[in-house]
This record gives sequence, structure tokens and C-alpha cells, in this order.
Amino acid sequence: MPEESRRDVLLSACTDHVLAEGLIGLSLRPLAKAVGTSDRMLIYHFGNRDGLVAAVIDEATTRSVAHLAGMKAPRSVRAGVLTLWQAYLEPPLHACNLIYVQAAASGYLGKEPFRSSVRDSNARWEAAMRDWFLRCGASRTRVNRITQLVESGLLGFHVDLATDTPAELLRGVRDLADAAQVLAG
Repeated sequence: MPEESRRDVLLSACTDHVLAEGLIGLSLRPLAKAVGTSDRMLIYHFGNRDGLVAAVIDEATTRSVAHLAGMKAPRSVRAGVLTLWQAYLEPPLHACNLIYVQAAASGYLGKEPFRSSVRDSNARWEAAMRDWFLRCGASRTRVNRITQLVESGLLGFHVDLATDTPAELLRGVRDLADAAQVLAG
């Protein structure tokens, strides 16, 4: 198998494992065993643990962006927020967001590769959300403000899932959807 293909297969398997098990406490030997390879092969393909972590975060973001791009957009910004929140509660966005939050927490502390990977992930996700809201009918002049509001709000609600149920958060999500629609004009 060509080197790039083997790396892609390993990256996909490692990403699947991290999405199921989490990023915190990730160790190469147990990960390698779980995906049917050796830690030496992971190092060969990704350089070191940090290179693997950065690649996994990038792959999770790629999956999230592709999922959002494939979703049917409703015809209003309000409905777009509510549809997006529902997607945050289901695979694959739920798992990808959990990995993002774990990476962001480490990045917040200044740890690399988390900080750089999260910055790159933010830019890619923000662009995907701008496209989502344009497809939902937002104007080009207001889409950046809508995206910033909704991205920050939904991420906060997603973090709150650690202690609150989706039903407990729904009122706040609906308020966010209403605010985004007002901002849309």
C-alpha cells in the first residue's frame, strides 16, 4: 500500500478511536493497539504524538465541515440555528465538538499542537457556518455577525451538555435562534 494511503487509513482509524474515546489522556501505545498497528508506525506516519493529535483534530474538523455542507438548509436563519443545534446533538457533530472542546481546553492553556490546531479548526468551521447561514437566507452583509453570535452561543450550549440536558438548554437555544433571526433582518 502506498505511504499516503496507509497514512490516510491510519488517520481515519485513529480519528474514529479518538471520537469514541476522547482526546484527553491519549497515549500512542494503546491507540496503536486499538487501531491494529504499532506506536512506531504511528510515529513513522505522523512524526510524534503531537503530529498525530494535530492530524486527528484536522480530520475531525474535515468531517464536521463535510457533514454541515451536506445538510439541507432551511429557509430562515432561525430555523438554521435550530437545525444546527439538533445536528450538534447527534453523530458526527456531537463527537467532533467534544474533541474540539477537549483540544480547546488544552489550547487555552497554551499547549501545542492544540492551540494552533484549534485556531485552524475555528477558521474552517467559521467558514462552513457562514456558508450554512448564507444557504439559510442570511445576507452577505450580516452573515459574519450571525455566524459569530451563533458559533459562540452553540459552543457554550454544547459545553453545558456536561451538566444539563438538551431539553433544559432548548429555551436558550430558541432565544439564540430568535436573536440570530432579528440580526438577519
